[in-house]
Amino acid sequence: MTRQAKIILLTLVAALLVWFTWDAFNQPGVNDLQGGFKEVATYRNENNTGPVIRVYAVTVADPDKAEMEAYGNYMPHTKYGNTKVFFFSKDKLFPKAVFPGEENFPAEFQQKVIGRYEKDAMGQVSFKKF
Repeated sequence: MTRQAKIILLTLVAALLVWFTWDAFNQPGVNDLQGGFKEVATYRNENNTGPVIRVYAVTVADPDKAEMEAYGNYMPHTKYGNTKVFFFSKDKLFPKAVFPGEENFPAEFQQKVIGRYEKDAMGQVSFKKF
């Protein structure tokens, strides 16, 4: 192989490495979504061998423009586990703690929910905006 061919090959490899690195560090994430999200309460059970249950309470600054379903899709989910995300307006009352079970926060906050995202054990997503 000639010296010129080696230089061209090394330049191509270096360009690919720069491109891969740049692409890896510039992936979209939760901070790129519209709505002004802030996680205010989290629950995760300690079970790592069975179903992992996750419950989140998230406030939204701009409910009309909020990409709530996309936010829910970014949340961690474990195979055979369950992930629930409850959205509340940041200008109204919201729970400071969440817990597992049928009722995930005190009943006084039920009417304050503006959106509910759930990914069940089989990976099925349900989203409802109120």
